[in-house]
Amino acid sequence: MDIDQWRREYLRGGLNRSDLKGDPVEQFEQWLQEVVETELSDPSCMSLSTVDSEGQPSQRIVLLKGYDARGFTFYTNLQSHKARDLEQNQKVCLLFPWQSVERQVIVYGHAEKLTRPEAEAYFHTRPRDSQLAAWASHQSDVVESREQLENRFEEMKARFGDGEIPLPEFWGGYRVVHHAVEFWQGRASRLHDRFIYRRQGDDNWQLERLSP
Repeated sequence: MDIDQWRREYLRGGLNRSDLKGDPVEQFEQWLQEVVETELSDPSCMSLSTVDSEGQPSQRIVLLKGYDARGFTFYTNLQSHKARDLEQNQKVCLLFPWQSVERQVIVYGHAEKLTRPEAEAYFHTRPRDSQLAAWASHQSDVVESREQLENRFEEMKARFGDGEIPLPEFWGGYRVVHHAVEFWQGRASRLHDRFIYRRQGDDNWQLERLSP
C-alpha cells in the first residue's frame, strides 16, 4: 500500500476570526452542536494524552461527560494507567478528531480530580451493567483471560443483586482545567485555518491565528 500517496483536499469551508466567539468554551459548544447535527458517530470521543514520571506519553480514547467555564470532565478507574500518570504529572492534552467535518479541537490544561459527590452523582446515571463493570475491571492490570474478566462481572452481579450499586472507592473523575484551546478547520492546498485561545492573567482570552 502506497500510503504516502493517500491524500484528499479539505473543501468543506473556512474559519475566520469574525466567526469565533470571545470564549473558547462557547465556541466549543457551537462546534459540538454542529457536529451532533451531522450525526457523526461518537462526537464526545476525545483522545486524552498523559505523561508518566519517566516522560513517556500515552494516549487513549475517553468520553467527554461535561464541560463548562471550569473545564472538561471525564470519568475513569482511579488506579488505571491514566490515573497513575496524573498522580505524577497533571498536565494533559485533549483532542477532538472530528475529521468527517474537517475539524479538530485541541485542549491544553491540567487535570484536577473531581469530588466524590460529583463522581457519585454521575456514577448512578450509568447503565447498571456499566456500574457493575466498574467494579469488575481492575483497569490496566494484567488479566489472565476473558473468562476471568467475565467471571468477575458475574460475581459482582451476585454480590449486589437487585440493590443499589455503590460508587467504588477506586472510581472517579477528572476535570481538565484549560489554559489554551485550539480550533482547526481544514482548507484546500493544506492552508488550514488554526486559531488558538490563550488564557491571560486576568482570566480573559487572547485569540491568535496560527500558521497551518
